[in-house]
Amino acid sequence: MSQQRVSPRVTIVMAGAATLAALGISRRWAHRWGVTDVDLQRPLPGDALVPRPRWEMTIAATIAASPEKVWPWLAQIGYQRGGLYSYDWLDRLFGILDRPSAHEILPEFQNLKTGDIIPLGAGPDWPVALVEPGHTLVIAPSAPGFNVSWTFVLEPATNGTTRLVTRSRADYDTTPLTVLYPLLLDPIAFLMTRRMLLGIKERAERLAAAGTNVEPMDPFAGVRIAG
Repeated sequence: MSQQRVSPRVTIVMAGAATLAALGISRRWAHRWGVTDVDLQRPLPGDALVPRPRWEMTIAATIAASPEKVWPWLAQIGYQRGGLYSYDWLDRLFGILDRPSAHEILPEFQNLKTGDIIPLGAGPDWPVALVEPGHTLVIAPSAPGFNVSWTFVLEPATNGTTRLVTRSRADYDTTPLTVLYPLLLDPIAFLMTRRMLLGIKERAERLAAAGTNVEPMDPFAGVRIAG
């Protein structure tokens, strides 16, 4: 029997369909990491900054520590501050950071307030739209043609853990490249934000495991976990 040959055109169509299917599955997985349907549908602080987002991502991590052990890491994020706790080598490669993210609490950066500016090395700095210490941080990154909000919410649980929920929303001008924005934003935002949540989780759980025995060091060196 002779084998039926598949035309190159059919092969291209099948490969394209498989790629789109894989992207769709990956996108759904990325947009549901650590969250429920309720999380995706409920309002969060900062939503009003981007009332009609063309792109949105909500993910979460459960941390075996109280909010008091988690909040300090959020309060000190930024360039020449605590860093971003994500893939430092990438952030440093692109000039966003100039050093590894801190593994210690830095007292001089703990008094974050609404209206402050979180500095970044390269790219626009992040205006702070809302601070509720120990509970909520909303930043409003700006870029030409984009309106963006980024929210972090700490939710304590009865078992002493904390759920760290983060939501990013973006609206943007329509351009010939608009159709590509979600394809670019999804993998970048998910990979970097997921690693950031895990970086905060690692640091907060280490602080919780050390108990309340925290030794104050030199003010410029921060507060290191004793042990």
